[in-house]
Amino acid sequence: MKFIKKIQYNSPVILTYALISLAALGLGRLTNGESTRLVFSVYRGPLTDPLAYVRLFAYVAGHADLPHYLNNFLIILLIGPVLEEKYGSRNTVFMILITAFVTGAVNMAFFNTALLGASGIVFMLILLGSFVNLKKGRIPVTLLLIMAVYIGREIADGIYLADNVSQLGHVIGGFCGALLGFFLNKDILFDKKTEVISESPPGEGDGSGL
Repeated sequence: MKFIKKIQYNSPVILTYALISLAALGLGRLTNGESTRLVFSVYRGPLTDPLAYVRLFAYVAGHADLPHYLNNFLIILLIGPVLEEKYGSRNTVFMILITAFVTGAVNMAFFNTALLGASGIVFMLILLGSFVNLKKGRIPVTLLLIMAVYIGREIADGIYLADNVSQLGHVIGGFCGALLGFFLNKDILFDKKTEVISESPPGEGDGSGL
């Protein structure tokens, strides 16, 4: 009992995301993939279908199989809690939803393929993680290297490789992570200083003494 009491649900957003995705995978197994097709994949379809708007976000919880799920969430569970602690749970939810929406909308608008999985979220978190150790007015070389290696590799793979991996989701997820990290840390990047204005008590310095 003492051991159980010491267990902490330390990263509610990331852990809940992992559990929802695991449940979605299990449901997909039970329904022979039908629930994954209907809810946990995003693809072009009629906008009159209410499920189209659910799929636009829910696909990041869908996975084709257990290895697909584990490959994504081993990374998410490794770096996600650190980022959730730094940026807060609300911002973490916001960043996941924004990345899901942008990637899903682009896939629906320009491609005829189905997209599912947390790979875009993985790349978003990887790029976002590069901003953790920012110092005032400095851009770390590690950020530039990660952007070049991860995004550059995915663009090259998208051009030269014909496989079932969506480089689109990886690239857009990476760009979302970079942009979100930029905006969340812009005060540090540009070394902005907050001007402190102290108010004098009534009767001091304004010639209105009693």
